[in-house]
Amino acid sequence: MQPKTATLTALFLAASMTLGPADVIGQTQPGRALADGRQRRASVEPVSDEVGIQGQIEAVYRDFYSSYRLGPGDVIAIHVDKHPDDSLERTVVSPAGQIYYALMGNVMVGGKTVPELQGYFSSSISEYIKEPRVTLTLLEANSAKIGVLGDVRSPGVVIMSRPMRVLDAVSAVGGITDLGNSSEVAILRQYPDGRINTFRVNVKNILKGKAAAEENIYLNAGDTVIVHGNWLKKMGTISSMVGIANFFTFLSSGRRF
Repeated sequence: MQPKTATLTALFLAASMTLGPADVIGQTQPGRALADGRQRRASVEPVSDEVGIQGQIEAVYRDFYSSYRLGPGDVIAIHVDKHPDDSLERTVVSPAGQIYYALMGNVMVGGKTVPELQGYFSSSISEYIKEPRVTLTLLEANSAKIGVLGDVRSPGVVIMSRPMRVLDAVSAVGGITDLGNSSEVAILRQYPDGRINTFRVNVKNILKGKAAAEENIYLNAGDTVIVHGNWLKKMGTISSMVGIANFFTFLSSGRRF
C-alpha cells in the first residue's frame, strides 16, 4: 500500500469510529431523526387554550395558598405528627380572628398566612413537644374572592375587601399585558342553579372615558374576569372547561376539589 493511500484509509477509519455507520454514508439515524423531529414539533406546537388556562389556574392556586391571609370564617386544620391529641381536624376562625388551641389557649391567626402560622405553631409548642412536626392546612377560605385570569400581569385571586368594579380587579393584578386585548374582557358569573353567564366589557373604552358608567360593572363574589389576547383567544370554550368549573367552586366555597 502506498503511503498516501494508507494515510487516507486511516483517516476514513477514524471518521467511521467517531460518526457511526449511518453518518459515514450520509444518512441520519432513524432514532435521532425521530427525536429531532419531536423536539422541533414541541418547540413550535402552540399550547391549547385548555392546557394554558389550567396551567395558569394551578399557578394561581399555589400562590393563593401561600400568600392568603386568614380572616373570620376561614377553616384550618392543625396536624402534629404522632400527636393526635394535640391535632385539630377542623377549627373555624372566630369573628375576632382567633382560634382556640389547647396547648396555647386563644391564638390570633387573623391577618397571617398559613406558612407564617405553621412556623409560629412549631416554635410555640416545642416547649411541650420535642421537635414537633406541624402541618397547618387551609381547608376553607371564606373571604369574598374573585379570580382574574388571561393576559394580565399577575393572574390570581383578589380578595374583595370593598365593592369592586371590573377596572378595580384588572388594576389589582397589575393591569393588562402588552399582548392582552383590553377591548375583549369577559366576566364569567355562575348562578346557584349552575348556569354560567358571560358579560363582555370593553376596558379600553372605560379607560378612555368613552363607556357608560354602567359598563364598568360591579363584580360579585365568585366572579372570574378573563382578559383575551395573544395567549387566550377562544373564549367561547373556556366556560365549559372542567378547570374553570372547579375554579368557580373554589371562589364561591373556598374549597378546592
